[in-house]
Amino acid sequence: MRDWDISRPAPYFGFEIPDSPGNYWYVWFDAPIGYMGATQQWCELNDEKFDDWWRNSDTEIHHFIGKDIQYFHTLFWPAMLKTAGFNLPTKVHIHGFLQVDGEKMSKSRGTFIQASTYLKHLDPVALRYYYASKLSSRVDDLDLNLDEFVSRVNSDLVGKVVNLASRTARFVEEVGLSAEYPDDGGLFEEAAAQGEQIAAAYEAGDFGKAMRSIMELADKANPYVEGKAPWELRKNPEKADELQAVCTVALNLFRQLAVYLAPVLPRLAEQAGELLNAPIQAWQDASTPLTGNKLNKFQHMMQRIDPKKVSAMIEESREQQVQEQSVVTQSSQDGGAALKAEPIADEITIDDFAKVDLRVARIIAAKEVPEARKLVQLTLDLGGEETRNVFAGIKSAYELDKLQGRLVVVVANLAPRKMKFGVSEGMVIASGPGGEDIFLLSPDEGAVPGQRVN
Repeated sequence: MRDWDISRPAPYFGFEIPDSPGNYWYVWFDAPIGYMGATQQWCELNDEKFDDWWRNSDTEIHHFIGKDIQYFHTLFWPAMLKTAGFNLPTKVHIHGFLQVDGEKMSKSRGTFIQASTYLKHLDPVALRYYYASKLSSRVDDLDLNLDEFVSRVNSDLVGKVVNLASRTARFVEEVGLSAEYPDDGGLFEEAAAQGEQIAAAYEAGDFGKAMRSIMELADKANPYVEGKAPWELRKNPEKADELQAVCTVALNLFRQLAVYLAPVLPRLAEQAGELLNAPIQAWQDASTPLTGNKLNKFQHMMQRIDPKKVSAMIEESREQQVQEQSVVTQSSQDGGAALKAEPIADEITIDDFAKVDLRVARIIAAKEVPEARKLVQLTLDLGGEETRNVFAGIKSAYELDKLQGRLVVVVANLAPRKMKFGVSEGMVIASGPGGEDIFLLSPDEGAVPGQRVN
């Protein structure tokens, strides 16, 4: 074992070391302490004591991290905690990297998706369930296959789980659940017996196994409802008791699934409790059926994922890349060693570079793009009566009325890209760190539109 440097000289970021001006705590020495800071803040808001959590033998501390930072969390951080007299982590759960459709996330393909972009289009519940269905106790990379994501969420959560309640609850809104639990052929008892196995899978961090076990129970519950056809029973007043019995079984099986899914889908557990007038409070709630309860009116619980919304999310992510691609970002510094925001792209040859056709263009019009934060719409004159419509991410650095008439360099043979604002037919070349510091590459004033730039 070798000594570990826990400081970095300026220029750096974060917290300066009090007795060593110009030196900063290294981010991975400092960052885990934020776990304790977050606990302290929570304790202050909830009238709890910090030491009851970080200096208490009855407390378990679990870390969930990516595989690239495991030695910080399994070597340096425990050493710091032990020396300072705090609890050590009970377990460190380590996961691999996330890929999208079998490939590394890519801005150009629109698969580098920001959380804020996702939330504009889709429910986080869906992604949480999909990730849980993929996670094991091993250090495996996880692939977000978007087609599978749509079909699995729609099939499992909407088609199998919520479906149990949505197809039965309205039939017993007025009469409630049966006074005694009906004969269901052993379905409830079998599901109750699976509780320990599912809990053990959660405890082991094998969430995928837990999800599979839960969906196997759902696969047994749904044929019961399909076979009893409560929507047919309700047409015959003489079968009111049988209808109530069937719905009582279905809603209890739904409640069991909601209990087992609660660690992943807490909101669904709340909705189940609201519907059945019995809040889900403990794992053991799945062991005893509800009887005699009055029901509240069924409220929509989950919506199917529309593939069009996924496509819109991907397209917006692509547009964000277009807004950024005209700006060359600066690398951050770590003790003098450059840390690039993204790895260098695959190597090209001089012949590949020669394919890029750089031309002089004159801006003949510049317009606002109301829906875009960074983009402006430019009409470019490439000479010979050829004009191009190009969107450029330079809004923060240039006033529109000062752009008209200016000469710029443009990638003339870039394939057109369709955006929701229109089609961009090239790319204006610029450099700089962003914000107000975006510098258009301007040719000599003697240049003319259409002239090749060598």
